[in-house]
Amino acid sequence: MINLTNAPECKSLAAVAERTFALAAAKTKALAERWERQSGAPVFTVNGQYTQRGWTEWTQGFQFGNALLVYEALDEPWFLDYGRRKTLQSMAPHLSHTGVHDHGFNNISTYGNLLRMITEGRINADPWETEFYKLALKVSGAVQASRWTSLPGELGYIPSFNGAHSLFADTIRSLRVLAVSHKLGHLLMGEQDAKISLLKRLLQHAEATARWNVYLGKGRDRWDVRGRVAHESIFNLASGAYRCPSSQQGYSPFSTWTRGLAWIILGFAEELEFLAALPEAEYSGLGLPFFPDKATVLERFEEVARATCDFFIEHTPPDGIPYWDTGAPNLHKIERYMERPADPFNPHESVDSSAAAIAAQGFLRLARHLSAATDSNPARKAAAISYERAGRAIAAALMKEPYLSGDSSHEGLLLHAVYHLPNGWDNSCDGSGLPRGESCMWGDYHLLELALYLWRAARGQDPQRFDTV
Repeated sequence: MINLTNAPECKSLAAVAERTFALAAAKTKALAERWERQSGAPVFTVNGQYTQRGWTEWTQGFQFGNALLVYEALDEPWFLDYGRRKTLQSMAPHLSHTGVHDHGFNNISTYGNLLRMITEGRINADPWETEFYKLALKVSGAVQASRWTSLPGELGYIPSFNGAHSLFADTIRSLRVLAVSHKLGHLLMGEQDAKISLLKRLLQHAEATARWNVYLGKGRDRWDVRGRVAHESIFNLASGAYRCPSSQQGYSPFSTWTRGLAWIILGFAEELEFLAALPEAEYSGLGLPFFPDKATVLERFEEVARATCDFFIEHTPPDGIPYWDTGAPNLHKIERYMERPADPFNPHESVDSSAAAIAAQGFLRLARHLSAATDSNPARKAAAISYERAGRAIAAALMKEPYLSGDSSHEGLLLHAVYHLPNGWDNSCDGSGLPRGESCMWGDYHLLELALYLWRAARGQDPQRFDTV
């Protein structure tokens, strides 16, 4: 269980956040110089050098988004120039890609960060540049929403690249591109000029995820553990009936792949921020029987976010760094593994620092959302305090050794990440068969998002939000 008693205060994390950005600056520049000779997107490191993995190029936006986040913290023009130029040169195919569920990863990290910084007055841009980013995000949201599997009862989901039958936990965070596109006044036009609400599709997908990928310990889930997450849900396309849980990157459908859990935590927390800010009128006329009004939406999303946060706290070692799967088969060989800090060098199972980086931001955002409530529910306030402490405890662990890489010869920033153990895609640099000492592009990016959140908070600024457009 995560130790919530000694979490450092936000202001004390400002210095380690600044060091994180300083290290990221050097690594981002070095990778940019080398990667200009490469094709495709860097995905994860092998012996400290970023390599490709031709699959869906879902990490391209993180590569250039890293530079934009570094610019925001350090105000060094090279990083803004690089992020702008590479977004213009390389990201257009990701706007119209109909074969993936990754639009919110690629395009919010690039076009979205640029538009947010313009809106916040952090960078200057002429009107055409601003409109260019807005148009890109409008298109991306509509294209992502067009990838759709309908289910009975006004439900549906954006299927993963595995096919129309497959609902991934990951996609809940990618939903933010639908949110931004909707906020910009856009919608999806279908056959015979049918007008399809992007907000409606966001809510339909989120409810499908909540209903089948997250176990809440009641009803269908009365036999299971509250807050557990299945990476994938499988549906019968002939009838729309739910068939079974599955897992692509976890150990089994009946354990929790911790990065999938982290995507749920951060995805629902961010969507709560977005949805809470929408006026009540936005929810009328959507025709969703399970979401008749705004209050019902927020109550449901909070239920899912709190259940998964509680599960993460309960099933993670005291320092907040999880092992790659809560049911990993050799965890029992690690003596008292839940009672002491995670050991990335143990000979039995790998940790996943990228899951920790993703989840930490989710904890902080959910705590902020719950704290902003006008009611005085003591359980709600206590939960907010716990989640805030969990987020800061995880951040403190990640932004120092052995997780933060100060080695200038290593291209990664966040060490001890895992990509795809079942497929054998991760590198084992010491012959143990276990990945350790390696980085991934989404881990580096989410560590920088986390650092930026803390860096702004320490200065009395509101945290960055994806829907600041």
